[in-house]
Amino acid sequence: MFVSIHVAIAENGVIGREGGLPWRLSTDLKRFKADTLGKPIVMGRKTWDSFPRRPLPDRLNILVTRDAALRADGAEVAHSLEDALTLARIRGRCMAGVDEICVIGGAQIYAQALPLADRLHVTHVLAAIDGDAYFPVIDPQVWRAVSSLDVPAGEKDSHPTRHVVYERRTG
Repeated sequence: MFVSIHVAIAENGVIGREGGLPWRLSTDLKRFKADTLGKPIVMGRKTWDSFPRRPLPDRLNILVTRDAALRADGAEVAHSLEDALTLARIRGRCMAGVDEICVIGGAQIYAQALPLADRLHVTHVLAAIDGDAYFPVIDPQVWRAVSSLDVPAGEKDSHPTRHVVYERRTG
């Protein structure tokens, strides 16, 4: 089972502000839903807390937290990213056709997952945006773009985007 990161990143590296997303991208949320449905999703506690309706439906929600007492209705709880990925692999074997674990945030989880990831699904938000959470730099020596799609801002989108899939270079 391969590990994918799913993230939206502004031109200046921003991925969040004050515990939420600093943009409105309805078109991208629809793509994100289609890409992650039926798969294990791994997230940190702050990302979990940012969802108005928890858990994300039709996905195995796995929450990473250092809080040993935390319980999350509708989610499995792990106390490290490594434990979360192991849990996702074990549970994923029982899910028909699942070959991907989706890491969906936040900044601390992304930083830990980047060296372990096989693929990045990046929505590049075509604007510099104020924020307080950042994604690490995507090193072109490590990652190569395998597909790219420009998406104009739709009626319910605050910005145009470019969705790029990156794969880890081998050798």
